[in-house]
Amino acid sequence: MAGEIPDLVAQERTGTGKGAARQARRDGMVPGIVFGGDTDPLPINIPFNVLIKKLRAGRFKSTLFNMKVEGHDDVRVICRDVQRHVVKDLPTHIDFMRLKRTTKINLFIAVEVVGDDVAPGLKKGGVLTLIRPEVELVVTAGDIPDHITIDISEMEIGDNITISSVDLPAGAKPTIDRDFVIAQLSAPAGLTSADEDDEDGEEGDAPEAEADAEE
Repeated sequence: MAGEIPDLVAQERTGTGKGAARQARRDGMVPGIVFGGDTDPLPINIPFNVLIKKLRAGRFKSTLFNMKVEGHDDVRVICRDVQRHVVKDLPTHIDFMRLKRTTKINLFIAVEVVGDDVAPGLKKGGVLTLIRPEVELVVTAGDIPDHITIDISEMEIGDNITISSVDLPAGAKPTIDRDFVIAQLSAPAGLTSADEDDEDGEEGDAPEAEADAEE
């Protein structure tokens, strides 16, 4: 099932060159360009406040957007470059690339957990740690999953789930070659501390036992 692609509303920029770009910045906009595909490059402006909010939210360059520009058909785009002010580190220009539905792209996909109501390890007091709440996958632009699912219904304390045990959507694959851990079920902190104390105590009793034996 494809996930909902967020909209990104832009305006077509009239005029080109440094003069038009400077005017856009004075008007509270960030100039940009949309390129690629079978269409001519389209100069655009994006409201500065909208763009800075999305940049600060993270994952901007790995997020697929549905770009809406009045007078043009909606198009799926992904950011390819953000130019920033050398001193203020604020965006001054942005490049987007158009994508076909068959284009392969890298995106971070959310991880959904099921089976937590019956997991034996959790019933024994274990703690589930979601090491990777998102996993970067190579997916097609026309078939983006809104999440991948991990089933923890049979997990015991000490178990973990790796990417190789997850059923990925057709055509999707991880960007990392190794079999990395997504989630693990650990003993509760109190139990772990008690075990460590017991081990320390056993080691500490040894000298006294030796001393009693010498007497």
